[in-house]
Amino acid sequence: MIDPQGTMYGWFLDTVRRCPDATAIEVREDTLSYSELRLLTDRLAARLVRAAGRRPHAVGLLAARSLATYAGYLAALRLGSVVVPLNPKFPADRNRTICAAAGVDVVVVDEAGAAEVVDGTGAVALPLLGDWPERLPEPWNPPYDGDPDAVAYLLFTSGSTGTPKGVPIRHRNVAGYLAHCVERYAVAPGCRLSQTFDLTFDPSVFDLFVAWSTGATLVVPSDAEVLTPARFVTGKRITHWYSVPSVVSLAGRLRGLRPGAMPELRWSVFAGEQLTVEQARAWATAAPNSVLENAYGPTELTVTVTAYRLPADPGAWPDTSNGTVPIGRVHDALDAVLVTEDGRAGEDGELCVRGGQRFDGYLDPTDDHGRFFRGETSFVVADGAPRDGDWYRTGDRVRREHGELVHIGRLDDQVKIRGYRIELGEIEAVLRKHPGVRDAVVIAVPARGQTVLHALHTGDPVDAGELTAAVARRLPEYMVPAVVHHVDVLPVNASGKIDRRRLAADVTDAAR
Repeated sequence: MIDPQGTMYGWFLDTVRRCPDATAIEVREDTLSYSELRLLTDRLAARLVRAAGRRPHAVGLLAARSLATYAGYLAALRLGSVVVPLNPKFPADRNRTICAAAGVDVVVVDEAGAAEVVDGTGAVALPLLGDWPERLPEPWNPPYDGDPDAVAYLLFTSGSTGTPKGVPIRHRNVAGYLAHCVERYAVAPGCRLSQTFDLTFDPSVFDLFVAWSTGATLVVPSDAEVLTPARFVTGKRITHWYSVPSVVSLAGRLRGLRPGAMPELRWSVFAGEQLTVEQARAWATAAPNSVLENAYGPTELTVTVTAYRLPADPGAWPDTSNGTVPIGRVHDALDAVLVTEDGRAGEDGELCVRGGQRFDGYLDPTDDHGRFFRGETSFVVADGAPRDGDWYRTGDRVRREHGELVHIGRLDDQVKIRGYRIELGEIEAVLRKHPGVRDAVVIAVPARGQTVLHALHTGDPVDAGELTAAVARRLPEYMVPAVVHHVDVLPVNASGKIDRRRLAADVTDAAR
């Protein structure tokens, strides 16, 4: 069903031909069949060409959970353009930086966005508001000529230097991933898939294209409905649920996961952050007839590369060393190795992966430095651009326990909050730009099942609200420290580096 030589729009087009009258999407008050969504896509593609004056190289999507979001995604792919998701909740400066770096020509804007995001970028804003579908031109008629080797979408992750890193993913990177997921999760016409992830978060590719390559229906919840999953799943007859694990904790605190609340749910997949056994038990109790899986993968490896299926009997669930559900085993089409500190393969080390899902390097080649290993039994850091056989270094410490991979933690200063990957150095770089700050360190502290960011800075005793406001103007809300401390000096270790371990212990003790 998934042609390995195909493209994301090509797979959608194949489904249109097979299932023209099946429901492709339900979003807000709009319900469209596959043939209707294709027609809307072709008409919007013509409008994008008119706005850019030519086929755009890249199309930005400053839209959230609206028909414009999903039609814009497909229309960009229809034209062979690179899809560049933006987030209306992100500061305008960050979205402008992304548009400029990606060479965006046109930005689709819905009610959630603001056209000013294109200021100074050379891009054109295309507001899709009100009855916009009725005001589109005739469909774009040239035949579709997608290239499997072309970049399909470009996502930006947090960068330690203060600048987001662009991750280009090609259609061929996506092919094997989608084929694996369609078979593993038995997706077919009649299935109804949730769409909980923002488009700036790559698991959204699963939501959209596992549905649209099979004839299933993509069902889009509102932000509020994501926090009340049982009500959404039951009311919308969802068969496949996919979200970050923190949704389980939030729903539990809202008392929204009653035992047996989702009896018809067939599949439940979690990714983006560690899934604890406690979270898994809460969800399994609410969805007793659902297969429950934990998946793992960084953006650079095209969504996820491992999965672990929990046994139907909770009594047979594994007892891991850190109380998390294993991330399982790497997909059959990929290779993986755990690299120890001395550059050898072992049972506990940095997870490194290669194969068809591995990207070809960052948008800015300077970001490739140190991110790839080369070798088969001993491993050295690859110089320059990665080669086909090079391993991507995930930066995640993984241990093999009872035959399964268990995610232990990061080897660097990177953390995840609500599934978003954060380089603490990017926050520190913004703090250091304040004239009253001499140096700054950001520490991630676990608290009540969540991760809370604490910032410590030297220099003048600047008001904490002033510093958090400065960060909020530059970075997304989930990167803004919850607590800011002024300290006279930052402790250092024997190597003369800032002692982050000591700071983390001090902050954790103070938070108790």
